[in-house]
Amino acid sequence: MLKNISPLVFPELLKILSEMGHGDEIVFSDAHFPAYSFGRPVLRADGCSVPQMLDAVLPLLELDSYVDAPAVMMAPVPGDSLDMDYVALCQKSVAAHGCPAKIAHIDRFAFYERTKSVFAVVVTGETRKYGNILLKKGVTR
Repeated sequence: MLKNISPLVFPELLKILSEMGHGDEIVFSDAHFPAYSFGRPVLRADGCSVPQMLDAVLPLLELDSYVDAPAVMMAPVPGDSLDMDYVALCQKSVAAHGCPAKIAHIDRFAFYERTKSVFAVVVTGETRKYGNILLKKGVTR
């Protein structure tokens, strides 16, 4: 039994997080994300939201301090909009765990392209559109 690890961090996720190295990236996606299309390992966390996963994982994962944007979300397509309350929740989680950088936003297809090289994708039960976030692992201080 391990102490001080959220029950949302299931054994397979803990294994993935421990195997990641500096600069490796992981996506925490919404339920709409085409995770299996990218050929990366996919883990399922259907019972929780992305902000819940961020609060569970970020105490264990140092974000990369050597890049401008260690946390990246998908930008909306023209004519669509982001749920700014949701973005604020994600930003609050990232900031609460020691990352002063603002979450960056990149084009949907750029996000998909970047996902092709991530370490893993964790699909959550998040139903809000554009509920995806990519985290770049840093070096433990």
